[in-house]
Amino acid sequence: MLFLIAQKSPTELKGHIRGAINNGASVAEIREVLMHSLPYCGAPATQEAFRAAIDVLNELEINIDI
Repeated sequence: MLFLIAQKSPTELKGHIRGAINNGASVAEIREVLMHSLPYCGAPATQEAFRAAIDVLNELEINIDI
């Protein structure tokens, strides 16, 4: 996911977030991956990734606390 965050590829990232959720990842784990990308990818890319994650979690009707 870090590569997709760095490339600012939200559409592709959404697919990976869906896959992570389907494989049992929690919202907290996804949040941690996104936060870990901040120093490496920068704030704009990480913010875009958070927006993508929020979109996916809302589509899946998962309670988010990001």
